[in-house]
Amino acid sequence: MNASPEESAGIALLLEQANLITQSVATPSELKTKIKDASFIAVIMDLDSVGIDNRTVKELASAFPSIPFLCLSKERFHPELKDSIRDHIYACLTKPIDPDELNYWLKCIREDERGLTVG
Repeated sequence: MNASPEESAGIALLLEQANLITQSVATPSELKTKIKDASFIAVIMDLDSVGIDNRTVKELASAFPSIPFLCLSKERFHPELKDSIRDHIYACLTKPIDPDELNYWLKCIREDERGLTVG
């Protein structure tokens, strides 16, 4: 979920290089519609481009508890989202995205789904 088409395209390219199929959305309401209609291993939300708050993250996580949420931001700290980061967000990555870090977190998610240990 990213309101910037250029950034969405860049993230999609990184994910496609990891042999993943992507879908881009710009708003939480679009995200809810897409999640209902398909199967996803994770949702990547750009905190800088999409106005998101604790309530929105909680609603998404409650509605789709099996989908991990990764966040992206230029900022290292988001005190306004501390509850969501603690309770609902799988990991936060800083921008620009390090492809190795992104792949690491996606590997962790896949292994968590299978009950494996990362190592």
